[in-house]
Amino acid sequence: MVSGEVTTMRTRLGLLALGALLLSACGSMPDRSANTSSATGLGALAATPSGTSTGTARVFVTNPVQSTGIETLVDDNDADSAVPASAYYTVALTNLDGSGRLVGDWANVVGETGDPAYSVTNTFEYTRHDDRFEQVMAYFWVTEAQKYLQSLGFGTGELPAVNKESQDVRVGQYGLDNSFSTSTKDEIRLGKGGVDDAEDGEVIVHEYGHAVHDAQVPGFGASLEAGSIGEAFGDYLAVTVGLSVAQKYGVPLRAPAACVADWDSVSYTSGPVHCLRRVDTNKTVADKVGEVHADGEIWSRALWDIRGALGAYRADRVIVNAQFRFAPDTSFGAAAQATVRTAQDMYGKAAASSVAAAFRARGIPGL
Repeated sequence: MVSGEVTTMRTRLGLLALGALLLSACGSMPDRSANTSSATGLGALAATPSGTSTGTARVFVTNPVQSTGIETLVDDNDADSAVPASAYYTVALTNLDGSGRLVGDWANVVGETGDPAYSVTNTFEYTRHDDRFEQVMAYFWVTEAQKYLQSLGFGTGELPAVNKESQDVRVGQYGLDNSFSTSTKDEIRLGKGGVDDAEDGEVIVHEYGHAVHDAQVPGFGASLEAGSIGEAFGDYLAVTVGLSVAQKYGVPLRAPAACVADWDSVSYTSGPVHCLRRVDTNKTVADKVGEVHADGEIWSRALWDIRGALGAYRADRVIVNAQFRFAPDTSFGAAAQATVRTAQDMYGKAAASSVAAAFRARGIPGL
């Protein structure tokens, strides 16, 4: 495995062995000793938790490169001094189970390195030198991704539920700079190395995108083009959820919106703009190379163009809803046709025409 890469390793019936993949996950702040509200140890664990479902946390939105625009940031072995204080944002943690741990309706941090995050007041304010910061990032971003899907109508009675469960996430236990979602254990694993994958919200949500596909179509990804669609959707979901959360908290966007995992990729890209991948490339089917991450940029550009044509809300409703119609081994052509039909069903002829045009521009056949 090449150092600095994140691979989304998919256990799929009939899926091609992917080899070395392209995906890589992913002033000073007060130090850990000052964080009395979230202290660990026997005394803290013996205290009675608040029992409330809400709390506060300090996180990156979606990552420090995107919010500061500083493309020269480096990891520096998790040093707090490597990232400006302005990159941290105080956010609401929601849907907690009241136990004082990072367990809730939509996310469950089940494994970690270092101390487990625990707070009797549901106050989780760490900085990146502390492993608990990554646990909080994982809980926050998985929860926000599910809440975003529900804001589109999924699981609310209007549209079918999509992975509406407490998603297990293991943070930092996979000892390489790799992350993946596995359908066999129904869990997301976020690795360490370079910029640790759980420090980049887009890496976390990308992996959640695979969990979404697994929930919608068990065994999804059983062909090269289906696997490419899976990687593309993960990238697109990461971008669209990140933009929504940034808007909610008033976080500025100072790096290209279409760039995926700006922060994680500083460890393995030369710049001057750091991107794991982009959702706005000019790739078409003529550019296929037979690798799911590279070929996924064909599909993700179509999704990005659909967003541009329909607006984020309508586009994302169509994109996610269409995936219920995909076969596990779908092709670009068949999946595009299903998405066009979904647009027609939900929003009529004009919307369907715009969706078809986005896929035709990528050279996808059958439209």
